[in-house]
Amino acid sequence: MEFRLSDDELAFQTAVRKFGDTVLRPNERTIDAEGRIPASVLSEMAHLGLLAPMVPTEYGGIGASAVLTEIAAEEIGRGDFSMATAVFYLLEAGWGFLLSRYGTEAAKREILPAVCRGEAFLGIASTEPGGGSDLANMVTRSRRDGESYVLNGEKAFLSGVEEAKALGGGHLTLARNEGGEGFNFIYVPTRSTGISTQKFVNMGRMGISTGAITYHDVRVPVSYRLGEEGKGFHLALEGFRVARTFVSAACVGAAERALEIGMSYVKQRQVFGQPLGKFEGIQFELADLYAQVESVKWQCRRAAWLLDEYTLQGDTSHRSEVDRTVAAVKLVAPQVAFDTVRKVMMWHGASGYTKDVGLEIGLRGIMSYLVGAEGGLNIMRIILGRELLGPEFVPYK
Repeated sequence: MEFRLSDDELAFQTAVRKFGDTVLRPNERTIDAEGRIPASVLSEMAHLGLLAPMVPTEYGGIGASAVLTEIAAEEIGRGDFSMATAVFYLLEAGWGFLLSRYGTEAAKREILPAVCRGEAFLGIASTEPGGGSDLANMVTRSRRDGESYVLNGEKAFLSGVEEAKALGGGHLTLARNEGGEGFNFIYVPTRSTGISTQKFVNMGRMGISTGAITYHDVRVPVSYRLGEEGKGFHLALEGFRVARTFVSAACVGAAERALEIGMSYVKQRQVFGQPLGKFEGIQFELADLYAQVESVKWQCRRAAWLLDEYTLQGDTSHRSEVDRTVAAVKLVAPQVAFDTVRKVMMWHGASGYTKDVGLEIGLRGIMSYLVGAEGGLNIMRIILGRELLGPEFVPYK
């Protein structure tokens, strides 16, 4: 693994950081307050190739590597501290890649170019009201009917429900294969007949909606199925490996932003006649936070490198190493980011609790990654336990 970025990677990182500084930061309060990402922001993301960047060029993407996509996720997390833009980005990146890899030619040509132009949304629908990662309780079903699938059921806590209605697009939906074995993974447009939606009100990450979708005899063409019939579960797992890596990268970027804010403050804030940063209590905490952020940053970069080396090449011989690395970084990155923002808020004293300082917006956004987005912390622990001890130690069947 080469730790030094190539000239092309550095140029791309510089361009995305400039986008974060000049486009995202000026808009992050608007994104949070108005509950949407402005069309001008999505247009600029499309111009830079930041919407589904891993999609091959023939379908509208830029054919980016996982490492390049991870680098961009860091910069977007740093630019929009609310994490809303990061969520939009990582959904398009992770699930756009999966559709380009396993979708039919007809589906790829119909769906992906609009996603890459910012004219359609693409997300994931796996969680249900009865459980997130508990597939035994999954009730959504897909029934083959000629050249169509008919879906019935309900999904909950999905990102992008309102965006898919407004822009067009939909979600890759995991459903039991009624009349057969396994699960199907099917693209379902949100504007389909038979779909009803509900919007939830979150405490943070306001710029991208969260909600539920109910499917009542929703009919979609067989061409919207990814991979083979009944084999969708493992495709979804592959998508989660990719998306979780980019979640972690966005957390790294947010933590770095918090440290920048904190260091600027403790250098100029005068306490007892000297800068706050002269006190060892602050310096030692800063040192610990910096070391933790740097550690998780390079573990995240390693996860992306492993995706490029093995997962994206179809090489399953290192699956356990990939799963361990991705689960470990998804377990640690949100906690490190949240703790970093929390402690920097405390350096500011009472002012850190105000919206004027701007730290609370990050605390609210990062919290979503702690409670479950792309897999909760305890799910990451279960994955690590399975890979470290063996499948017989998984506490469920």
